[in-house]
Amino acid sequence: MGRLGLRGSAVVVPGIIVGLMWQLQNTVRHYPWGSHTVIPELLGEPSPADRPYAELWMGAHPDAPSVLSDGTPLDKAIEERPDALLGAGVRERFGTRLPFLLKVLAADQPLSLQAHPTNEQAEAGFAAEEAAGVPREDPIRTFKDRSHKPELIVALTEFEALCGFRPVEMSLHCLAKLQVPELKPTIAALARGGLRAAIPQLLALSPESRSTLVTAVAESAARFVAAHDPEFINTYRWAASLAETYPGDPGVVISLMCNHLRLAPGEAVFLPAGNLHAYLSGAGVEVMASSDNVLRGGLTAKHVDLAALIEVLDFTDAKVPVLHPVLGPGGLRYPVPVKDFDLTRIQLDAGTGSLTTTGPQVLLCTEGQAQLTGPEHSLALGKGGAAFVPAGADITASGPAVLYRATTNLG
Repeated sequence: MGRLGLRGSAVVVPGIIVGLMWQLQNTVRHYPWGSHTVIPELLGEPSPADRPYAELWMGAHPDAPSVLSDGTPLDKAIEERPDALLGAGVRERFGTRLPFLLKVLAADQPLSLQAHPTNEQAEAGFAAEEAAGVPREDPIRTFKDRSHKPELIVALTEFEALCGFRPVEMSLHCLAKLQVPELKPTIAALARGGLRAAIPQLLALSPESRSTLVTAVAESAARFVAAHDPEFINTYRWAASLAETYPGDPGVVISLMCNHLRLAPGEAVFLPAGNLHAYLSGAGVEVMASSDNVLRGGLTAKHVDLAALIEVLDFTDAKVPVLHPVLGPGGLRYPVPVKDFDLTRIQLDAGTGSLTTTGPQVLLCTEGQAQLTGPEHSLALGKGGAAFVPAGADITASGPAVLYRATTNLG
């Protein structure tokens, strides 16, 4: 069994861990769409000229688990002492794994259009691909695990995203206004059969038809932007820009049928299973169920599993609400309708406040320096630093600092 120590600063009793908390070593993901400045500045590192910093992962996802100060990966530590680290309630509900993953996401370029499955869809899809012998690392593999992947993102900067389908009547008007003859089949499908007819029609087009359609749509959209026509101007501006990055991609046309959100710092959006979305620009703190099940629908060179995507997509057409936090224990909480995670923004002053929760916690410091204190150990957490705190640990904190706390939502 691996050693769960903190340089001798905690008391360890068989089956019980008293006063433990760890500062985490975390992994940065360097995807092409990432920012060269946001995450390096958070971490106090020089801005790289050649490697964008897209995501900072904090948690126990097996692809990039955080590492404790004794060198133990967090996922392995949890497997060895799940009741002590997760708490009995979380262990019973989610097994021997941390059910959430906390990230800082920083996008200078748009991410792909994508959706995530429900738990039931993930279970069925994973079992089918396992039975078919599709390797988990295969680029055409769709279901990497058995879990759903709802997400919440809180804006740190102005943040833009496509999120869910706008009302069909609005989409019909947006498409028709462009006066593009090549759009007539899509408009007819949308008017006749709604989104469930229009989206598959677009995704099934031949490469030649896609290229002609997207070029015509982008040219018309650019004309409306140049004319400063205020109606749909952000939608058209993004469509023209996306067509430059992804020529011939039907996701450009699909973007015209999606809600366009612009979040101010502190505002958030929750993305349930089936929601088609794409982050366009900006930085945020993101928390999600710990899963890697992503079904892409466009704006990507990666594999698009059309049949699986259509099965997973929620074709409900409605405006997506922007979430604002409510006052909760310890800070400003972002309520979500899932049990896997809960996120709170904690503003610390020079006084002390309790951070004790019934579930495990991952804490991220985004401003100032926080002093975390337990019965056996204290820890200074500076800007960009993160810590793991086991379930039920008696922890207090003081600042001045701003912390984001991810934990479970079991009550």
